[in-house]
Amino acid sequence: MSVNKLYKTVLFSLSLIILFFLSANISYQIIFRGEMVSIPDLVGQTKEEAEQALAKKRLFLVQKGEQFHDLWPEGQIILQDPSPGSKIRVYRKVRVVLSLGSEKVIVPKLIGKNYQSVHVDLSESSLRKGKISHAHTARYAAGRIIAQHPQAGEWTGRNSQVSFLVSLGEREKQYLMPDLIGKRAHRVMDQFKEMDFRVEDLRYTYYPGLEAGIIIKQFPPQGFRIQKRNLITMEVSK
Repeated sequence: MSVNKLYKTVLFSLSLIILFFLSANISYQIIFRGEMVSIPDLVGQTKEEAEQALAKKRLFLVQKGEQFHDLWPEGQIILQDPSPGSKIRVYRKVRVVLSLGSEKVIVPKLIGKNYQSVHVDLSESSLRKGKISHAHTARYAAGRIIAQHPQAGEWTGRNSQVSFLVSLGEREKQYLMPDLIGKRAHRVMDQFKEMDFRVEDLRYTYYPGLEAGIIIKQFPPQGFRIQKRNLITMEVSK
C-alpha cells in the first residue's frame, strides 16, 4: 500500500471518529436540553436551600431583588418566576425575590438602661435615637432611661426614632446664702464644713479699724440660692 493511500485511509478513519463524537454530542444536547422538569416550590426557603433544590432538577437560581415582607423573615424567598409546578427545560434559570423582613419592628424595653450605651439595642432592632429630655428623680441614677416612646412591645416602622426621658439623678437641695459680713471667719468655716458646704477660696486683706479674722466680703451674696456643690468664697480682714 502506498504512503499516499495509507494517509488517505487514516484521515478517513479520523474523520469518521470526529463525526461520531460530534453526532453523539448533538444527540445529547437534543435529548437533555429538551428535557422538561417541574419547578419546586421555593417560597419560604433560604437562597442556599433553593439553590440545592434547583440543582437536583438541573436548574439555576438567579436573585432579582429584595422586598420587605411581614410574613417571611429576612433572607427567605417570597416570590419566584416561573411559579411552582411550572414545566421548563433543564439548565434554565429560576428567578427569585428575597425578603428584607418586616417593615415594622418591635420596640425593645430600654427603661433602666444607660442612655449612652442604648444605641446597640436600637441598632439590633433597626431603630434610631430620637429626642431626649431630662428630669430629676431619686428612682434612677443619672444617665439612666426613665421613660421611652414608643413604649416597649409596640410595633413601629423600621428605622423609626425612639425618644427618651433620661434621669439627672436626685435633685439637690437648695439653701439660701446667709449674711456673713461682720462675722468671725473661723466660726463660719467650721459651720460650713459640718454641713458639707465647699469653702475653697479664702482671701485675706487689710481693713482699717477692723480686727483680724472678720469677714469683709462674700460670694454668693446674701439671699442667693446655693447647693452644697457650689463654691463659696470669702474675703477676711488680717
